[in-house]
Amino acid sequence: MDYRRRISKLREMMEENEAVGALIAPGSNFYYLTGINPLGSLERLFLLLIPSEGEPAIIAPQLYENELSTWELGRLFLWHDGEDPYQLFRRVLEENFPKNGKLLVDDTMPVGTLLKAEFLENYKLNTLSLLISELRVIKSHEEIKLLKKAAEIVDKVFYTLLEEKIEGRSEKELAAWIEYLIKSLGADGISFEPIVASGPNGANPHHRPTDRKIKRGDVIVFDYGAKWKGYCSDITRTVVIGEPSEEVKSVYGTVKEAQERAFQTVRGGIAAGDVDRAAREYIEKAGYGKYFTHRTGHGLGLDVHEEPYISPGNSTILREGMVFTIEPGIYLPGKFGIRIEDDVFVKKRGIRLTEAKRELMCI
Repeated sequence: MDYRRRISKLREMMEENEAVGALIAPGSNFYYLTGINPLGSLERLFLLLIPSEGEPAIIAPQLYENELSTWELGRLFLWHDGEDPYQLFRRVLEENFPKNGKLLVDDTMPVGTLLKAEFLENYKLNTLSLLISELRVIKSHEEIKLLKKAAEIVDKVFYTLLEEKIEGRSEKELAAWIEYLIKSLGADGISFEPIVASGPNGANPHHRPTDRKIKRGDVIVFDYGAKWKGYCSDITRTVVIGEPSEEVKSVYGTVKEAQERAFQTVRGGIAAGDVDRAAREYIEKAGYGKYFTHRTGHGLGLDVHEEPYISPGNSTILREGMVFTIEPGIYLPGKFGIRIEDDVFVKKRGIRLTEAKRELMCI
């Protein structure tokens, strides 16, 4: 990845917004700009400082010295336990950032950092999110390859699940098995806690797995994702243990067609809200509108939820290189839920990254 170019592009955007600099905490923005992803650093002061002019700098605890030895894009300031790192922070800031200017602050910055850094009152603080989101929303060819690999992993996990004995196992056990499968296929880890929602639990879109055991006749929603070199995938498939009822088949057909209509809508130049509308209108006409309770999708990248959001009325124009999910669902309280989700990127039209079968699978 060309991290130098990314920092340069951010600086251009900062200049256009009359910002004197940016402060970035460890997390996806830090990783996007540096390729460094420190573990367990939030209780200690750890910052990337990007001034509008001059070299970027990292302030970090001494214990990360080895990990940061490859940092070549700017200066490195290390502090020891027992020192006051905020004195170092203040000095680096005042030597490199004009006072009283606009300073962009990472949205994930721990509030404790801002409260302890009282000297930041000399600056006008603004959120970094609008600029960094615009920078990250268009994925490079290299990023698409990483997202594709993450998608391939979750596809393989789905087919492995179909070969497993599901009946009699608990939601918690299956969620743990999914996480194991993702890691065994070489992924960095999961992009979010796996969802296994069986029977009436499937009517909860963000269900937390329980001790409920899978039984014959259950409709099960599997929603999970993998990370590959920092980049996330996100897939949902709904299966049935045994023979599905006519109602299940009808609802599944409605969701599948809604997802397909949304996918066929995708192309550069249309609004994100148009993709949402394609799925939502079909579900509404089928009589299930009030049971589709969330947006149709969200962006994917270093975060599993980022821009662009495929939501009602979103006027964001889709552009080549954007990556997002399409995941309409119908949730019938006390009965079951059905959702189908794929990762999609825009290259003139939509192209699916996830390829696992979307037919109703009965196991």
